[in-house]
Amino acid sequence: MADGQALDEVVTFTSDLIRIDTTNKGGGDCRERPAAEYAAARLAEAGLEPALLERTEGRTNVVARIEGTDPSADALLVHGHLDVVPAQAGEWSVPPFSGEIRDGVVWGRGAVDMKNMDAMILAVVRSWAREGVRPRRDVVIAFTADEEASAEDGSGFLADRHAALFEGCTEGIGESGAFTVHDGSGRQLYPLAAGERGTGWVKLTARGRAAHGSRPNRENAVTRLAAAVTRIGAHEWPLRLTPTVRAALTELAALYGLDADLDDVDGLLEKLGPAARLVEATVRNSANPTMLEAGYKVNVIPGEAVAYVDGRYLPGHEDEFRATLDQLTGPDVNWEFHHHEVALQSPVDSPTYARMRAAVEEFAPEGHVVPYCMPGGTDAKQFSRLGITGYGFSPLKLPEGYDYGAMFHGVDERVPIEALHFGVRVLDRFLRTA
Repeated sequence: MADGQALDEVVTFTSDLIRIDTTNKGGGDCRERPAAEYAAARLAEAGLEPALLERTEGRTNVVARIEGTDPSADALLVHGHLDVVPAQAGEWSVPPFSGEIRDGVVWGRGAVDMKNMDAMILAVVRSWAREGVRPRRDVVIAFTADEEASAEDGSGFLADRHAALFEGCTEGIGESGAFTVHDGSGRQLYPLAAGERGTGWVKLTARGRAAHGSRPNRENAVTRLAAAVTRIGAHEWPLRLTPTVRAALTELAALYGLDADLDDVDGLLEKLGPAARLVEATVRNSANPTMLEAGYKVNVIPGEAVAYVDGRYLPGHEDEFRATLDQLTGPDVNWEFHHHEVALQSPVDSPTYARMRAAVEEFAPEGHVVPYCMPGGTDAKQFSRLGITGYGFSPLKLPEGYDYGAMFHGVDERVPIEALHFGVRVLDRFLRTA
């Protein structure tokens, strides 16, 4: 089991990494190298030989391998990203890059997304070095850049240009899964992610006839764009159940003593109460308009108007997503992918999934582990190019009233120290047996 020093180090490492500002504003505006050097130094102190790899100067990734005791076993990838989304300091109770430790909580941008997991990985690896532990299978550690944007400088670059470093890896774990969900009735759920919706960030472009704003114009680009955006935002996507979501609904129904009526999923979700939040975003594709760009003067009708839509599609339903956008945009608006990544589906009956479940249950015997499909995406998408099956497994035991989902990209992001300690113990237990 991870030693006491590991429990101290995970808190220190989380705080230290938060204090290294790795804000990713998109468009290449980020510098992860200081955090990468920090992580690489901690790995080197544990006797590993980390490689620092860059596609773009300052956008640094770290990769290291721990040799297992069974050379015939497939390798396991353990990954976390080093970049974070921006934080507006004036909105926070504490400076977002202070890494402040107060009242048993570590505060700051990245406390949950996902410098906490980076710190857990470092703490476990260093604990093994002190104890002389080697895992059964090779474990490849990867700390990546650019996850909060396109991943082109991070996992995409590693998968495309440094595949040899991941030789033998057939499975991987990363964010986000094995966190406590309190259902309001005393039950504690621990969702383990075995799938992700695909990413379809879409750019809409409407063209029309530029003209004076005082005259009638039936070829108004803004009007055409607004109509398309309204249709997309109002569209009700049909129900689509993937294997992971079916398994989640079946297990949740059994846990709550309900009939798993998959012919009336909306009715079942209503009966599940707060637990429905684990699956309600992953029973359909979605498309949410998020940005509008048009015009340069109030009395000028522009010849072009642009919008952006955050689209997500379920495994096996990308074609439906594309066809629906063709229909909703209509003849006067063109659309293209601004960013596009695959959807993922991973088995929930694999030995690795069973070992993750067992590790959580050992340290949270009162909890109920359930399958989970992530509504968003992670670096697992890029690593899937290498044939690596991805799972979300960043364990945290969270107190009632703690809104885990609100921490992602939210104000006053923070993580309890006890949650970090739980994460180290569970991660250590899983990786020893994986």
